[in-house]
Amino acid sequence: MLVCLGCSLSCDRGGFFSYILFLKQAQPRRLPLGIAVERVTRAEMSHPRKERRGVPAAGGSALDMDTAVVILGAGVTALTHPLLYVKLLIQVGHEPQPPTAGSNLFGRKVLYLPGFFSYARHIVRVDGKRGLFRGLSPRIMSSTVSTVVRSRVKQVTPIPDMEHVSNKDDIKTSLRKVVKETSHEMVVQCVARIFTHPFHVISVRCMAQFVGREMKYSGLFSSVAEIFQHEGIAGFFVGLVPHVLGEIIFLWCCNLLAHFINTYAVDDNFSQAPAVRSYTKFVMGIAVSALTYPFLLVADLMAVNNCGLQAGLPPHSPVFRSWIHCWRHLGAQGQLFRGSSFFFRRVPLEMTALAVE
Repeated sequence: MLVCLGCSLSCDRGGFFSYILFLKQAQPRRLPLGIAVERVTRAEMSHPRKERRGVPAAGGSALDMDTAVVILGAGVTALTHPLLYVKLLIQVGHEPQPPTAGSNLFGRKVLYLPGFFSYARHIVRVDGKRGLFRGLSPRIMSSTVSTVVRSRVKQVTPIPDMEHVSNKDDIKTSLRKVVKETSHEMVVQCVARIFTHPFHVISVRCMAQFVGREMKYSGLFSSVAEIFQHEGIAGFFVGLVPHVLGEIIFLWCCNLLAHFINTYAVDDNFSQAPAVRSYTKFVMGIAVSALTYPFLLVADLMAVNNCGLQAGLPPHSPVFRSWIHCWRHLGAQGQLFRGSSFFFRRVPLEMTALAVE
């Protein structure tokens, strides 16, 4: 499950990549910075320390750095898009291929749903290889806008050097600074999410069209016109609340847990203490992703729900009154982590038999 949790965390949201981005941006200065991988869709190199304080990095202007980040982000977004595409289709409950019977390590009979590669091959058979990149354009726009907005907000509201955590701070002072840095990063993240969420909605709907073979959302501008005509401005922000809540919870949990572990659990006398501390926040990100995944799932489902696509209408999906209604429905069905795994997706054989009956 952690494989897909990591992927979902950046690639959009870019999934794990975007999460790792603000994860590392809020890294306390007293701790060595860790290595980021895959929700991986934007990294620390996109926000050097000097630039985070509103000062252009040495050897280049802020504009040059933003351009480099945009290009890098677009490349990573394109590479990871098939992963996010398959995950989105699993999230909306679209299972076009039958499961296969098997058994787990304990000999229990289970049905295995197709994994990522089988699902991707199915998409290629239906839409060709280009079909794996349906909805990519709005995701690239989202990544670009997020980079620009983050950079501008950090330049307008930089954190003074004295407010960054250092090795000389006592426990109380360092905690206060961690809270202040996390609060600042939370504001940056929320502002960026508000600006990029319309592109996220368009991208999700473009991908969800695979279920019913619709063509309502075939381009960026036509999608904007479609949403505005039928749903108004509010249509661009469906699912925003659970998305923002998930990101806020993720950010605070990662930063505070990493701070407490590095402060109280890692002994300074341990020879590998710096190396351990450099990985703490990354490991916390993987762990906390399990806590926040349901928020991201609900946000994606609300972006599709009752928008005129088969993926968001009965019998594929109930029409939800609110994101809380969606959460409760998924919880009652035991589906709050649907799409959190790309491999070994099991369906209990007895449950399938009951459904058939």
